[in-house]
Amino acid sequence: MFTPLTLPNGSTLPNRIAKAAMEENLADAGQLPGQALWRLYAAWGAGGAGLLITGNVMIDARALTGPGGVVLDRNTPLEPFKRWAATARQHGARIWMQINHPGRQVLAALRRHAWAPSAVPLDLGRHSKLFAEPQAMTAAEIHEVIERFADTAVAAEAAGFDGVEIHAAHGYLISQFLSPLTNRRNDEWGGSLENRARLLLSVVRAVRARVGAGFGVAVKINSADFQRGGFSEYEARQIVLWLNDQAVDLVELSGGSYESPAMQGHTADGRTLAREAYFLTFARDIAAIAAMPVMTTGGIRRQSIAQTVLDEGVAVVGMASALASVPDLPNRWRDGQAVDASIAQVRWQDKAAAGFATMALVKRRLRAITAGGHPRRCYSPVYSLVIDQIRTRKLTRRYRQWNGSTAGDRP
Repeated sequence: MFTPLTLPNGSTLPNRIAKAAMEENLADAGQLPGQALWRLYAAWGAGGAGLLITGNVMIDARALTGPGGVVLDRNTPLEPFKRWAATARQHGARIWMQINHPGRQVLAALRRHAWAPSAVPLDLGRHSKLFAEPQAMTAAEIHEVIERFADTAVAAEAAGFDGVEIHAAHGYLISQFLSPLTNRRNDEWGGSLENRARLLLSVVRAVRARVGAGFGVAVKINSADFQRGGFSEYEARQIVLWLNDQAVDLVELSGGSYESPAMQGHTADGRTLAREAYFLTFARDIAAIAAMPVMTTGGIRRQSIAQTVLDEGVAVVGMASALASVPDLPNRWRDGQAVDASIAQVRWQDKAAAGFATMALVKRRLRAITAGGHPRRCYSPVYSLVIDQIRTRKLTRRYRQWNGSTAGDRP
């Protein structure tokens, strides 16, 4: 667990524990990293994880997963990002920026268009109207997105990050292209799996062509959508075989989407996930055929389970919620402490509301760390959700004012 890992590009991770991405929603004004993110990543950097993967950074100011999201495009000032990277690296950890476009998973309150492969709206029951109506993308818009991913990767490298992770999971834009449930196109970008994977492979090639050979390029994909008729384990396996032919340094396996939050331990198709290491069985099988190291994330909170993941042939253990509870968990494990980190889970009948509350609990813990404190083991999910909704409304007003004043300056 605490031995280094050399990646295909020749760079090295100090150990096999990664802080996986979470929805932080902590951007300063202008959608830039500031004191909150610097303090948070200083805590994680000192906490002993070998790799820190940021919460998703948006490639387009018009398309955010939430109003507190960070944006990095060709017009963004780099100084706040340079400090972010330097702060995270000061104890020896590597830091990769997760780069993303949300596609249709955009809040309606942000008053922006929701690009998608096809005009298939989110189905979250009575919560569906919280999200914008998606619009099917033109070929020109698809090519624009490819270039934006590459632009953001170049900027991340210039800011001192060690790599990027292309987010192709959890129902965001690239994941939407991969899934037959959301991609109903009949052109070169839809239909067969080869066509549905074209966006992901095009983004990987575009990024790799414009960054240095020693800069990490990773991909996060779903092991499955966990929805009937969705992206399957067989299709994910084929994607990894195609990624074997690209210069990819790591593949992270997760699962689910807003409609089926398997990454939180819940599925829409009735399948039961393990209590910890939700996607380990699939990750073990993928590791056997992958040319690059494999990482899996999902529900890992105990050292014994983390060691089981490595023993099964998976190269990197990803933890998210556990490190929101105990940011120095890797150091504690290294010191021989039998620490069992708590994982935020809400078991309400309304699955969508439970998912929102689970995210609110995690974000509340993150804010406790940025304030210099220690997250409590237990928070009220109801109160946390109310706080998060109030904060989101304030951030939404700030974002709309900022994006309205800068829209004419952005491509």
